[in-house]
Amino acid sequence: MAQKPITMTQAKQIQQLTADGISISEIARRTGMSRNTVKKYLRKVECHSEAEAADGPGQMSDKALAAIIYNDDVAPVRGERFDKLVKHFEQAKKALHGTGVTKQLLWVEYMGENDDGYKYSQYCYLFKKYLKDTDPAFHWEYNPGEFTQVDFAGKKLPYVQKETGDIIHCEVFVAILPYSGLAFCIAVPSQRIPDFARCINEMVKYIGGLTKTILCDNLRTAVTRSDRYEPLFTDMCYQLSEHYTTTFSATRPAKPTDKAMVEKAVNIIYTHVYAPLRKEVSTSLEMLNRRVREQLDLLNLKPYKGSSESRRDIFMRWEQSVLKPLPEQPYHVKKSKQVTVQRNYAIQLPDNGHYYTVPYEHVGRKVHVSYDEKTVEVYYGLDRIAFHVRSSTEGKFNRIKEHMPPQHKAMVEMAGWTVDELLCRAGWVGEYTRQSASRIIHGSIYPEQNYKACNAMILLQNKYSKQRLEAACKRAANIPRPTLRMIRNILESGLDKQPLLFDTEDLRLPGHNNIRGKQNYS
Repeated sequence: MAQKPITMTQAKQIQQLTADGISISEIARRTGMSRNTVKKYLRKVECHSEAEAADGPGQMSDKALAAIIYNDDVAPVRGERFDKLVKHFEQAKKALHGTGVTKQLLWVEYMGENDDGYKYSQYCYLFKKYLKDTDPAFHWEYNPGEFTQVDFAGKKLPYVQKETGDIIHCEVFVAILPYSGLAFCIAVPSQRIPDFARCINEMVKYIGGLTKTILCDNLRTAVTRSDRYEPLFTDMCYQLSEHYTTTFSATRPAKPTDKAMVEKAVNIIYTHVYAPLRKEVSTSLEMLNRRVREQLDLLNLKPYKGSSESRRDIFMRWEQSVLKPLPEQPYHVKKSKQVTVQRNYAIQLPDNGHYYTVPYEHVGRKVHVSYDEKTVEVYYGLDRIAFHVRSSTEGKFNRIKEHMPPQHKAMVEMAGWTVDELLCRAGWVGEYTRQSASRIIHGSIYPEQNYKACNAMILLQNKYSKQRLEAACKRAANIPRPTLRMIRNILESGLDKQPLLFDTEDLRLPGHNNIRGKQNYS
């Protein structure tokens, strides 16, 4: 490995002491360097042609001195050998990102092609310098409330299951606000959709608001198709975006530097959360997350190095006020599926096989279904055409009356008749109509057989009016077992308009002196 060069201050000190006639041993003692190092730099000055032409060591400019002492000290002599190495580095830089590719493997391949190649230590040193020179870092400027960067840590946190003693390893979700540096983390069983949704809910709850964009990696839970320009997100991410009025964005494939802040945050979490908890044993996921939250709060309240402000202080001062407000309810995971409306104007959910109706006009169309444990929503294009509330006691076929065609509504109404309902409807017309309806229903051993006739009798009011139907039933009041045909004939023939033979109040006996009243029997 190349020796670390001396500083310009040390070089000028050697130059001045030499000009004063101080011996090499004394110079080494005063500067704290070895005699060989002093000799090496003195030899460079003496051998250089520019130094020979100068009036004296003390008259040499800083630029000229730097060119002498740093020449060939950290850079190899350029030539055919070095040019071959640079060409090799151009290919090795790309290959280094491949699975299982290491510098050791690349060096072995390099030596196989170049017998006079650089040894491994010099190869690694020059490769590191080449990567540094060809891949400079870019400094990002972030605005308050603009981004939230999220990722899952590579290392997991364990807890011990109390009942069985098994060690359960949990994924750790990490998020950071790049402007203030406010960090968040939580342990979850997996990276699946329900756990990822919980992470987002807990994250926005901890932060107390929402940024304009949530930037994530190309993990399968969030991205179904990674692309440099137009990544395709999962339905859950689109639902989260709509629920929280934010936007999801993904990094370029294999470009972790696009979310450098959260990559750095993962290492910070390792130091300030993982390390303090390494000797503790949690017996449940809830207990583990309580301890994680305690360490997380300490991290966010810790002042930055060289500053009196912490992550939380900067967040409260500059970022909290520009965040979007949270909705009243957290996001609930909804499944989604595209289905075709069947001939019974219903769609079938794949998880339980239950049917839910939509307006009958959509039979045969492809619709989008979004559902969870509580609700079912059906969309045709951008319009929601049906909404059902689910329950644990629901039947296999869930129908809404408004979705049915007219003829089906009549069939359902007929199937759902009861004695009380029919008599109630008849009572709205009049007392005699109710009396006739009761006699028609109970005109046979099985009242259900007479429901249709009773309903048809009540519907005669739509054709003849309530007054005429009541009059017709009054004319049939003395008949023990009236029928629908009988009352219809009365209306068709107009008999309901004719006065009844005894259509007056009962005649009373005239007053007479020989008639005694109740007072005579007291």
